[in-house]
Amino acid sequence: MTDFTDINTTEINIIIDGQALSKGLSLIAKEAKHLPTLPGVYRMLNHEGRVLYVGKAKNLNKRVKSYAADNRLNNRLRRMVSETRSIEITTTRNEAEALLLENNLIKHHTPRYNILLRDDKSFPFIVITKDHPVPRIYKHRGPQKINADYYGPFASSQSVDETIVALEKAFLLRSCNDHVFSNRTRPCLLYQIKRCSGPCVNRISEHQYQELVQETKAFLEGKKSDIQQKLGQHMQKASDNQSYEEAAFYRDRIRALTQIQTQQTIHFSNLKNADIIAVAQKNNQTCVQVFFVRNHTNYGNRAYFPNSNDTIESEEILSQFISHFYTQRKPANTIILSHSIPDIDLIQNALSQIAGHKVTINIPKYGEKNRILEQALYNAKEALKRHISVMLGNQDLLDKMSDFFNLTKPLSRIEVYDNSHLQGTDPFGVMIVAGSQGFEKKFYRKFIVQNNQNNPIKLNDDYAMLAQVLKRRFAHLQKSDDDSMNLLPDVILIDGGQGQLNVAQKILEELKLTHIIAIGIAKGPHRNAGQERFFIKDQAPFSFKKDDPLLHYLQRLRDEAHRFAISSHRSKREKKLSFSTLDQIIGIGPKRKKALYNHFGSLQQISSASIHELVQVKGIDQKVAEGIYAYFHDQ
Repeated sequence: MTDFTDINTTEINIIIDGQALSKGLSLIAKEAKHLPTLPGVYRMLNHEGRVLYVGKAKNLNKRVKSYAADNRLNNRLRRMVSETRSIEITTTRNEAEALLLENNLIKHHTPRYNILLRDDKSFPFIVITKDHPVPRIYKHRGPQKINADYYGPFASSQSVDETIVALEKAFLLRSCNDHVFSNRTRPCLLYQIKRCSGPCVNRISEHQYQELVQETKAFLEGKKSDIQQKLGQHMQKASDNQSYEEAAFYRDRIRALTQIQTQQTIHFSNLKNADIIAVAQKNNQTCVQVFFVRNHTNYGNRAYFPNSNDTIESEEILSQFISHFYTQRKPANTIILSHSIPDIDLIQNALSQIAGHKVTINIPKYGEKNRILEQALYNAKEALKRHISVMLGNQDLLDKMSDFFNLTKPLSRIEVYDNSHLQGTDPFGVMIVAGSQGFEKKFYRKFIVQNNQNNPIKLNDDYAMLAQVLKRRFAHLQKSDDDSMNLLPDVILIDGGQGQLNVAQKILEELKLTHIIAIGIAKGPHRNAGQERFFIKDQAPFSFKKDDPLLHYLQRLRDEAHRFAISSHRSKREKKLSFSTLDQIIGIGPKRKKALYNHFGSLQQISSASIHELVQVKGIDQKVAEGIYAYFHDQ
């Protein structure tokens, strides 16, 4: 089992070449003399021209010059300087452009001395639209492009779903899309179960509905007690008038609001909108924990585990994390940090420009903000403990696998391959990657199988499909900007038996990659889990005991590849079915197709629409509408 403490010690005690360090310091000092005092981004390159580090600066001259002061550099920066043989810069108009450019370059070059953050899904928001007389409430991820009010971010999709259901019960706003709304002739199920007020069929006036919308917004903006007090007064009035059904209606709305407040138990009286970011480090591993406070309410938290090829101080991790994190999302008014960061003024100004409002960065030492920060720091430490435990478990399985298959070096990368097709149509292969971090989903790849004169493949020929996928995958070595595809696996796991193994082995021999171990995993005689047979070169097929942890691990790898193949194929097939018909109509491109589907909701509705209805769609003029109508009615 790998001891992460030993890894850390090894990193720190690497001997630095004094002559190389002196050469690097001299080069940087010389280059810095000619650099402008403008904001921008700098790149340190080694003798091969590979980018070692990307940084941003408010003053390029001053920042780069600081790397020439040996007495101010830690061991990590000394190693970087000793490898530096050239410097490149790009000036920018302001700090915001520098921050955005730095993030893009780090993602493109994946430099050794920067931290590397996985891109994750954007956070979900609650949206209330503004572009319709009867606004809609729904969950949204991604860019905030439409004219609407956005409330969030929330740390989890589940919390948004639960909150929207409770808001529907409390305020009866519609959640259906505009096309469904405009085509309803009777109330839907949500109206029947009292989660919608039925504006689609005029069960409520637009004026009354707008009052509900304003109440919803006020509640989401933190005016919770005002709304509950108002509903309480309505309930009491209805009760006094012996309108008990109406009183029960208001009672249920109050209960729904109470449910939301119960889910969001933590309330911060002196903190309205803030992101709290804390970093914890242990055994050369890092966790960054982010808490979201909006309208005095805790909207949840999320943990990140940056990848780093070196030991980096907490201050620099936070600086690089913030630069990456806020190029994808809007910063809060206040950002609370567990550590001070370099270039705090540059980052503060850059974030203010990105957000369109002043952003303040705080490192509190006492008071409510510090108590919140301590909570975030505690969560970061606990999440890091769990992360290290999982990593050790994964590493233990990799070590067991290495021992079982008599590998000469520790396992670090396993690639698993599977094919997918439907009766020979739309065939493609997938590759998933696993290592000590678990499943590395950012490294997953799909290969559309090519069937032409240069690559003729017979229907359902799994062997030919596998051969093509493996050849194309290994053709990427040293020929791709994709750094992941330039990495060699220690083991490839193939979903199949002796035949698939023979194909894989032949490809590896042709490419002189015989040091890679190929393993075939085939279902047993009755296709039952636990009866899998394994195939490896120059060995008889074998099986594991049903309770062997290594068997369970290999099953997980196989099943994950199968899941990825099936889900990818389903997505591709659905997309093809959805859009293939419209693709055949002259004048219909991606934008018009999207507009048609957004307006009508389905191909059936589009095909039955009149010319008058078609021209109501944005981007569809009379001529195009006539073409669409003719296509569906002249068949």
